[in-house]
Amino acid sequence: MSLNFQLPHMKHRQLTSVWIYGLLSAIAIVMLIPLVWLISTSLKSPTEDIFQFPPQLFPSQPTFQNFVTVWRTNPFGRYLFNSTFIAVLTVGLNLLFCALAAYPLARLNFRGREMFFTLIVATIMIPFQIVMIPLYVLAVQLGLRNSYLGVIFPAIASAFGIFLLRQAFQGVPKELEEAGRMDGCSELGIWWYVMIPAIRPALVTLAIFVFIGSWSDFLWPLIVLDRPEYYTLPLGVATLAGTFSLDWRLIAAGSVISIAPILLFFIFMQHYIVPTESGSGVKG
Repeated sequence: MSLNFQLPHMKHRQLTSVWIYGLLSAIAIVMLIPLVWLISTSLKSPTEDIFQFPPQLFPSQPTFQNFVTVWRTNPFGRYLFNSTFIAVLTVGLNLLFCALAAYPLARLNFRGREMFFTLIVATIMIPFQIVMIPLYVLAVQLGLRNSYLGVIFPAIASAFGIFLLRQAFQGVPKELEEAGRMDGCSELGIWWYVMIPAIRPALVTLAIFVFIGSWSDFLWPLIVLDRPEYYTLPLGVATLAGTFSLDWRLIAAGSVISIAPILLFFIFMQHYIVPTESGSGVKG
């Protein structure tokens, strides 16, 4: 009798799983169509019409000439270096300052701790466009215009990063902190040798968000930079749209060059988003 009851229940669960995975697969396909179309446009030859109807998703004569033209006629190597340097430095500074700010808000008891944390989190609701002009004035006064540091300046710390790492610090078992104190670690030593390894998945997650945000940022570099030697890849792709001519194949090729490092970075870093032994519990 129980077996007859379990079979319909198992069948219902299987059908539910199939429906959920089917829905997620359909959403993934819809999300991938623009990326596939972008890559397809970048591989089309000048003889193919990219605006034909019905659209041709796969080029009949694929060519890499668009990538060669973009790379040779524009300083994309310099743009790639600028974006990489700015993104790596932004990630490093963001992780450092957010971790330093989040640790006392999570593990130390001091007066006004919750108030400070609430004020920090509240800044997430402030749009960047509101603080954009004061930030620009401050960057000019500090002599950071047309410099790498000027691009990095607004992103060296973030309220989201502080919030994320504070929650991760709060999840670290108290026993690990006490073990560090028994070994004679200072507060800074506990932060570095105990807490930082314990929240590695949160650090990797924050690094991915910061890297993608820094790499794809267009508005702030456009405001603070006007010398091409400091342009990032998004600004470089924007220069492909000429005043009197517009070749979508070259723009698509430049866009593919711009987003390829983000995809590679995410594929490489996602393997590190796993719970660590120290963060998941205390070994006996």
